[in-house]
Amino acid sequence: MSIHLENARVIGAKFTDGKYERPSAVVPRLKVPASCRVQLLITPSDDSHIESVLWLPESGWNGRLWSTGNGAFAGSIDEPGLTIALSRSYAVSATDTGHRADDLDAAWALEHPQKLIDFGFRAIHETAKDAKAIVAAYYGRPASFSYFSSSSNGGREALMEAQRFPDDYDGIEAGAPALDGARTIAAVAWMEQQLVRTPGAWIPPSKLSVITAAVMAACDELDGLRDGLIDDPRRCAFKPESLLCRNGDADTCLSAQQVASLKALYRGPGADLGDTGHDGFSPGGESGWSDWLLGSAPGRSYLYQMTLQFYRYLIYADSSWSLDRFDYVRDAPEAVRKLDPMYEAREPDLNAFAAHGGKLIVFHGWNDMAIPPGRTIDYYEAVRTTMGSEQTAAFLRLYMVPGLRHVVGGRGPTAFGQIAPPAPNASASDNVSAALIAWVEQGLAPQAIVAGDYGERGANTHSLYDVISFADMIPIRTRPLCPYPLAEHWTGHGSIDEAGNFVCAKPPPG
Repeated sequence: MSIHLENARVIGAKFTDGKYERPSAVVPRLKVPASCRVQLLITPSDDSHIESVLWLPESGWNGRLWSTGNGAFAGSIDEPGLTIALSRSYAVSATDTGHRADDLDAAWALEHPQKLIDFGFRAIHETAKDAKAIVAAYYGRPASFSYFSSSSNGGREALMEAQRFPDDYDGIEAGAPALDGARTIAAVAWMEQQLVRTPGAWIPPSKLSVITAAVMAACDELDGLRDGLIDDPRRCAFKPESLLCRNGDADTCLSAQQVASLKALYRGPGADLGDTGHDGFSPGGESGWSDWLLGSAPGRSYLYQMTLQFYRYLIYADSSWSLDRFDYVRDAPEAVRKLDPMYEAREPDLNAFAAHGGKLIVFHGWNDMAIPPGRTIDYYEAVRTTMGSEQTAAFLRLYMVPGLRHVVGGRGPTAFGQIAPPAPNASASDNVSAALIAWVEQGLAPQAIVAGDYGERGANTHSLYDVISFADMIPIRTRPLCPYPLAEHWTGHGSIDEAGNFVCAKPPPG
């Protein structure tokens, strides 16, 4: 095989026999076909060192290229995603986006502006170009269709592809996208700052159960059903003051300072600080806040550490920067100004992607504890305003998922085939990735997609890939996910645990 790659060279290639593989503890053993596994070093700049891989099934290739993305600050190859896709007969590619590090480590960006560009958008695009070229050379024909699917920072990567490189992929799936990443992390920094503003402001995780119970008591039946789900938390008017301690501090109530903190987490920075007001976390998802928002002690949460890394290395190049120096009015615009050219994925004009014939499915959980869901809705509405409702509907769907945490897991029906490429027998009616393929390849526009609740196993998983193990299980509850802005409504007949007893309709006003 002879091939010219503009900015890349092959640094390794090996043939692997068909076998069972288990690439991580959260993925079951999978039977993968014999394959050629190619390693690339991509260097579009003097300071670039992008490592990418492409796995090619030796036989039984389904004619598709499936590409995966990266969470947080990236820094590794998505081997579980590669293995899942290969086991389902896809040619599959992935990249580390130009650096090797833990996904909460951003020190690689210090004094390396070209690496920041690689991370922001260039590595994904360069990998797409090279993967498509190698696929065509290896099989003697190009992939019939190409797909990119990822979430969180990978969801941002997905939208960046649609916005900047509309010809790279035919179908794109973006889950919980960090599309307005700089502004979102600034908002999260402000919220984390509220939790440490005084010693008594932090909310211990032991109080989350009482908060969750109070929120559900106030808002669970807004849709007329007591089902443990808040279908649209924007309609929830829960008052944190109702939990104010009357007779000293206890796990069954909140101090005045903790009430103020809880309000801040729901509200975000707010319009008084020049924000859209859509940066707070939704009521109903508090049970998932422990590690992400609160941590085991003040300043120990996942998001606290992420904000430190972000501002230290991507914005101010100062490894001593701390959150007590953060000022939202000053630092949010500075982050946007610095990163807008290579990191932000806010462009609402997707005419070029639509003209290419591309299809885009975006989903976001209402109970997301990492990326507040409001900005995803803002982006969708911006696309509709820019391109018109009819043209937008021809290539874009948004699904807002009640109960879903960050990409997977949560309360209720939250498994719908997200992110992992679909198996050959997957149905577009209950698998969002299969729905994307049917839209691209058959012109079958997705409508409602049925999500399943698999009980404790589904509710407790935090793994992006554990959803694939539900394929042969029977859900205990199903519910349709309706294309936004439609919402599911019970017909008034039959069990509320069966999707067939719901219809998609306009949500009630207010």
